[in-house]
Parts: sequence; C-alpha cells; structure tokens
Amino acid sequence: MKLSSLKQGRDGRLVVVSKDLTRATDAFFIVPTLQQALDDWARVAPLLSDLSAQLEIGSVPSIRFHEHDCASPLPRAYQWADGSAYVNHVELVRKARGAAMPESFWTDPLIYQGGADGFLNPRDPIRALDEAHGIDFEAEIAVITGDVPMGASREEAAAAILLVVLVNDVSLRALVPAELDKGFGFFQSKPASTLSPIAVTPDELGEAWDGGRLHLPLLSSLNGKPFGRPNAGIDMAFDFPALISHAAKTRSLTAGSVIGSGTVSNKAEDGGPGLPLAEGGVGYSCIAEQRCVETLRSGQSQTPFLSFGDVVRIEMKDKVGHSLFGAIEQEVTRYSKDA
Repeated sequence: MKLSSLKQGRDGRLVVVSKDLTRATDAFFIVPTLQQALDDWARVAPLLSDLSAQLEIGSVPSIRFHEHDCASPLPRAYQWADGSAYVNHVELVRKARGAAMPESFWTDPLIYQGGADGFLNPRDPIRALDEAHGIDFEAEIAVITGDVPMGASREEAAAAILLVVLVNDVSLRALVPAELDKGFGFFQSKPASTLSPIAVTPDELGEAWDGGRLHLPLLSSLNGKPFGRPNAGIDMAFDFPALISHAAKTRSLTAGSVIGSGTVSNKAEDGGPGLPLAEGGVGYSCIAEQRCVETLRSGQSQTPFLSFGDVVRIEMKDKVGHSLFGAIEQEVTRYSKDA
C-alpha cells in the first residue's frame, strides 16, 4: 500500500493513496497520523491495507491526490540515521581530496545521526543563507522501521522494515571539511532533509525489492535536465538490514526511525568512476560526486554547486514508467526570517 501525510499541524493527516497516485482516502477513523500507525503497526497495518483495497475498487470516498498538498510522510521523526552504503561514493570523495580509503569502510558501515525534528515538505524550497556554503542535493533511498531491539540480528532488522521512501539529504559542502576536522561529525553542514510525498510498503515494490535493496534507477534532474539515474540495487555494499543492525548495535530504535542509504552511486562498467549522462554513463545522485570525477579526470572541478533559483527533482519509476513515490521537487531560495 501507499501512504501519505497531507499538510495538517505538525504531524500531518494520514491518507491512503491509490496505486496510480491519482486518488486518496482519509485514514483518520483508523489512525490520524503515520507515526501513530507505526506505533501500533501490527494492529493497524491490516486495516490500512483493507482500506487501500477498497480505494482501488472505488468502494470508499476519495479525493483527488495532489503531491503539492503533501508533507513528508513523517513530518518529524524520532530518528534520522543516514548511512553511506554506496562506498563507491565515499571512495571517490576521498580520492578527489587525496585521502586514503581505509579498508574497514568496505566491511563496517558508515552512519551519522541527522536532524529528524523537521523534514521539509516534498515541494518546499531548500532555503539557504549563502550560496558560498556549497549547496548540494543528495538523492537517496530510506526505510522507515518499526521498533528495533538493541543488538538486533540481521533477521530482526529485516523484519523491522515497514516502509520505503526517497530522500533529498541536503548538504552544505563548503562547511563539511571544518566540521569533520573537529572529529565530531556533521551538524551545520547538514540542514533539513526531505522525504518523498509517498511512503510505500515493501510488498508494493514487487520483484524490485529483494528484502534489503531496491533494484531500480533513482532519477534526479537539475533545472529540468537529467542529472543521474544510477540503479539503487547496484554497488550497495551494505543493504538495509545491515544498516539497521549496525545502527541498533548499542541502542534500540523506536518505531518511526528513518534509516538512509546514503547517496546512490554506481561505478562505470569497467569498474572505474561513473560517467556523466552526456558521456553514456548513469550520472550521479549529487553534484559533489560529479565534481570529484571531474577533479580525478582533469585536475579540477567544473560543475558548480546549487545557486538560488535552481530546481532539483528526485523520483523513481517502475519498469513501465509509473512514479512509485511521487516526486521531490525543490527550488533553492535565499533564507529570510520574514519568509
């Protein structure tokens, strides 16, 4: 089934969305918000699934579904932990700045704890103070979990995956080096992220979902021009059960935790750095990676980071071209306290 949160209050109003994303029906008489549904998933999920089936045959009242009316499925969450499962991305970034790649990065997942107190709406602007901060998008996949016990096994972690979403993990690249040099990780360089309009249960993804990876291209565009379409199921060194069990090694995770894949990244067919779309490659899921490849190939980067007025779009489609999660589409604007 497909679930969405319409803009209402701080936590949204839960609706069930039709498979073709054209209609929705209120779920308020079952549960008013997605977080409350996740807190009682074993009881609530079958009721929502039945409502979804009724929506498909037209036996319940429905409204026209508009993605512009959506908040992120979880407008605020108890946990946003983002991994870096596509180690190719990490390797390229480190190579471009002349840093060695520790072997442990291939066997022990990287993960950081981001700000979960407020996800942007999928069509909200990305507000920034200064273009000099190096504004970048990062197209990712994420899962939303149920309760995960501390020390969870791989099997327990896999069973805890309740929903799948897309993410724009906005980064301020110029602020990253100074923060990492302090040895305490990201904070100022990671402003609010954005989730796709629709959260999808894994069974809805069919054969594209193998229990830990989503095997479809993740599409990103910049100012209406295609930027990247790497396949999210390729070159993912750590799948979602691995990321979840890693995150739960010394702490339990609360229902409603959002676990990200990190920037989706594919190598070239020859095993080297991926190529841009214009050269027959699959492109990239962030500007930083394209800049890294440019630096490795020519000694300097040419592609600028985002400017005010730029528009980023992130989406995933099934094999026949139907949008699965709706689209994240955001314009970069200058932040003003009065806006």
